[in-house]
Amino acid sequence: MNWTGSRRAAAASGALAGLIVVVPVTLEPAHASPPTGPRPSGDATAAQQTGPRTPRPPQLPRDFHGTGTWIVRDLGITVPFTWAGRDGDSQMVAGGPQYPIWFTNLIYKNSLYTLTYKWPGLNDHQCSRIPGFDLDLLNRKLRTARFVGREILQRRPQRHVNHWRVGVVAPQLPPGKYLRFPLALGDIYVDQQDPTTFWQVLQFGLQNLYDPELDEWLVMSTFEHGPGRVTLPRRCPPPAP
Repeated sequence: MNWTGSRRAAAASGALAGLIVVVPVTLEPAHASPPTGPRPSGDATAAQQTGPRTPRPPQLPRDFHGTGTWIVRDLGITVPFTWAGRDGDSQMVAGGPQYPIWFTNLIYKNSLYTLTYKWPGLNDHQCSRIPGFDLDLLNRKLRTARFVGREILQRRPQRHVNHWRVGVVAPQLPPGKYLRFPLALGDIYVDQQDPTTFWQVLQFGLQNLYDPELDEWLVMSTFEHGPGRVTLPRRCPPPAP
């Protein structure tokens, strides 16, 4: 979900709105082995045959705020990270002027903005704007995510999460032997009790073009539901009236 600088091409194709030390997880099997002994009957038998239902997919809320870290493992960089939403607008900020990387991404007034202040080896610091991108478009893409499984992020505290995979591939062709390119992939970990609470995201693809290995992590320490602060930087062009 990091759309910075020249990552605008992936964003325009449907960007995915990144513990570089990869967090160990414990997988919980989607279907437990059938128990031994007498076979249950009635409703118990029906429930066993049906199995656990696929949970609801991730959906970014209109209002939220949280803190965490942004991690670029191959560069050995970890910086503070904030993520906030207010009335459907949202903003990510990683790092700051005293850190080796510093960028902000915004969904603001029906536009996607990306501005990278600092990145190793980067000289382009222009703010880009892609009109026609909003929270509804992002959540429509998230509804197409595939359920990977129920997992436990082994941090303090441990997080019981649902793991989802979402991606953008071009060109979109039917099954078979066709040449395809994965533009953007995201592994999204949301709370098992609330798919609007995001705890971790691994993103990989052209939207991570500045990183040599094309992957970055965001890891949240807090995620609260309530309006946060969203501010369009002065160097970014305001949305059209």
